[in-house]
Amino acid sequence: MIKKYLSLVKFSHTVFAMPFALIGFFLALKISNKEILSFSNLQLLMLVVLDMIFARNAAMGFNRWLDRQIDKKNPRTAVREIPSGQIKSKYALWFVIINSVLFLVTTFFINNLVFYLAPVALAVILGYSYTKRFTWFCHFILGLGLSLAPVGSYLAVTGEFSLLPVLFSLTVLFWTAGFDIIYSLQDEDFDKENNLKSIPTLLGKKNALYLSSLSHIITVLFIIWAGIRGAEFLGVWYWAGALFFGSSLFYQHLIVKPNDLSKVNLAFFTTNGVASIVFAAFTLMSLYI
Repeated sequence: MIKKYLSLVKFSHTVFAMPFALIGFFLALKISNKEILSFSNLQLLMLVVLDMIFARNAAMGFNRWLDRQIDKKNPRTAVREIPSGQIKSKYALWFVIINSVLFLVTTFFINNLVFYLAPVALAVILGYSYTKRFTWFCHFILGLGLSLAPVGSYLAVTGEFSLLPVLFSLTVLFWTAGFDIIYSLQDEDFDKENNLKSIPTLLGKKNALYLSSLSHIITVLFIIWAGIRGAEFLGVWYWAGALFFGSSLFYQHLIVKPNDLSKVNLAFFTTNGVASIVFAAFTLMSLYI
């Protein structure tokens, strides 16, 4: 049963936002001159990781619950846990409620600012699930939800806003929007037939890929800006990670074509997942080596 719920929320996709949450957390420790291995900071790190898990479980679970009838009609998604009957709808909803409550409770033990902002964050990540019903720019709302990771974990440590983590959040926003546009190419025809909004239904496959490319160019510009802004803390290892990340974005646009979507999953999950992990690893090396 646990395996089914992990599959429901695509737990493996945590590799998208979690590495950037770790960047925000350890960047905050470095800027604040706080000890990494102190008990209080390790405890705080555990709370941040749990918060990320609970938030993502709630968001993805709600998306699957809300879209259960749509998923049932789509041959690509009909095998998902709720439409296929592997998980009952009411249990999926309870899963969402429990994770939402755990998310809010966990933020209470972090600091007041994070706790006060938690309902706003929850509204964004849950509200995204409605956006495909009324706006073509749903991909950017998804990006906004994931972009809360680095700035949220930075706030967990410092309790105050700063430009550098915001730059990383903007990186996540445009990066996510770009690869989600690519992923949504698979459902262009289905979305049109069911009056669902997406960039491919608005612009077509070719122009959607152009907009995805533009989003990823903006992503790279924010990575460069972050490196310049944080030059005091981010050195050669950061730029090596940035080069790998940028190259990964370029690669996924080489392998996905308007008339050939056979490698969308490779571009969506494998390429972006590896890029996120490697970039975070190199950034942390830059901070502490």
